[in-house]
Amino acid sequence: MRQLARVSALKYRETLWSDLFPGNYSTMQCLQPAVCGLESSIDLAESQHNRVLFRLDGGSGTDKNLSWLLNRGYQILVKGFSARRAHALARRVQRWDLYANDRWLGWVEPTFDLGRPVKVLVKRQLRKDIFKYSYYVTTLSFHSKNALMGQYDRRGAAEIEQFRADKSALHLSSRRKQGFAAQTALILLTDLVHNLLADFHSRALVDSRFAGWGLKRIVRDLLTIPGRLHFQAGQLERIDLLSSHQHADELIICLEKYCSGRFSNRNGLCLHDLC
Repeated sequence: MRQLARVSALKYRETLWSDLFPGNYSTMQCLQPAVCGLESSIDLAESQHNRVLFRLDGGSGTDKNLSWLLNRGYQILVKGFSARRAHALARRVQRWDLYANDRWLGWVEPTFDLGRPVKVLVKRQLRKDIFKYSYYVTTLSFHSKNALMGQYDRRGAAEIEQFRADKSALHLSSRRKQGFAAQTALILLTDLVHNLLADFHSRALVDSRFAGWGLKRIVRDLLTIPGRLHFQAGQLERIDLLSSHQHADELIICLEKYCSGRFSNRNGLCLHDLC
């Protein structure tokens, strides 16, 4: 299985960067190419690095990756990779505070050097009468342990919000190519479609009753409404939609807003009974 790495901006539903890696690559090996790809795709200046926070799960939290990020000037809030280190740090915790029903948090002095000052928090969780430990590393200051964990828990979750949407709505998982380059091209084309739909959502649907719709529902229920596009001299002049469709009335308002904002001329949009 090949591994897809992706950097996403969930607030805007956009994919900022994607690439395909061999199946024997792990998350920790994909982090540095992903960060470099992100820097290139959004033209991120080095002077802006200290305003960027990377919230990463344990798969990326090796010392090598964290030192690399810190050396480039980024802020981090990362779950550590090593379970053995988590147990060793837990033995140094002086005070545990309850975070949830079966979870406790404790500050501890770092026993490792990443090249910049960091704060370390250890989490103790009871699972099947056995304590499990994990640790979290950050360059930020928090007023409490709960605030740090709350900030960590709000990380992107692109694997849920976007991977699943692209698989179900854009059939990313069902369309596969044998060649590595061909599969990479397919992923990039899927990204293009994904971002065009994200732009359509943010410019046309955000203030409508379709604002909470996901990618699958937009493709299935809106983009399948029968209609016609009328062009003149290469310019879109009119859009007709089937007036009997349940979503046509409000969609035509969304399309009018979208077209007037995207194109210099105001396109005439109307409802029409299509045969």
